[in-house]
Amino acid sequence: MISVLIITYNEEINIARCLDSLKWSDDILVLDSFSTDRTVEIATAKGARILKNRFVNFAQQRNFGLINGNLKHDWILHLDADEVVTPELQRELQENATGGKKDAYRLASKMIFQGRWLKHSGLYPSYQVRFGKRDRLNFIQAGHGQRESLPPETIGTLREPLLHYSFSKGIQDWLERHNRYSTTEAEKFLENTGVQKVDWAGLFSDAPRRRRALKDISGFLPCRSALRFIYMYFLRLGFLDGRAGFTYCRLLAIYEYFIVLKIREFLRKKDGLPL
Repeated sequence: MISVLIITYNEEINIARCLDSLKWSDDILVLDSFSTDRTVEIATAKGARILKNRFVNFAQQRNFGLINGNLKHDWILHLDADEVVTPELQRELQENATGGKKDAYRLASKMIFQGRWLKHSGLYPSYQVRFGKRDRLNFIQAGHGQRESLPPETIGTLREPLLHYSFSKGIQDWLERHNRYSTTEAEKFLENTGVQKVDWAGLFSDAPRRRRALKDISGFLPCRSALRFIYMYFLRLGFLDGRAGFTYCRLLAIYEYFIVLKIREFLRKKDGLPL
């Protein structure tokens, strides 16, 4: 009824937990970017099919799996290896695969950090479109992640969330990933420089489009890193998440500062100035 497409690279820490939450699916494809650890071995032992492709970006990788993965069912759930499907979400997915009226559905995720759900600082519910019909849902790259290419009126929203273990490999891994992501975000900001590129109408649209518009506007604000911390910790009530919330808000502020530093660095390179 539902095929699952999981993209992986060196996910031996996560892949077994992810696959264990998917025992209800008879078609699971692990699209691996030539892992050097035991990811493929573990996934094979758990009964998943394996396809390999060099990673370019998230959108390209998911679309490659849709085209080349010989997926069995019309409905596809797109996952990362550090995500887990709860029994409640499973039931909702199956209900919409049989009786849903939309071409795709957005899902929220609960970020788990230091053993607790970051209800406030994790920006819950923050949605991504991850479940849809194979011949309808495709992806385009947006910053370091991906977004859907479908009209908003064809997309529904699921009640039940994923569990997201973003820190399962430790803070060092998170910082290394977000160091890479910050490069992409800085490049995207410079490509879109100019107030006329901001999606002002998006501020009054659905939640995902509103979030993207706010992200574009934030690039023009001074003290971007400090403002991110203030917004997350105080305005979004991150302090209610305890020490884990404080740590996560500090990490997000660091990530914003990475982006600011790289924007400055790219501009200096463009002007021929020393780094």
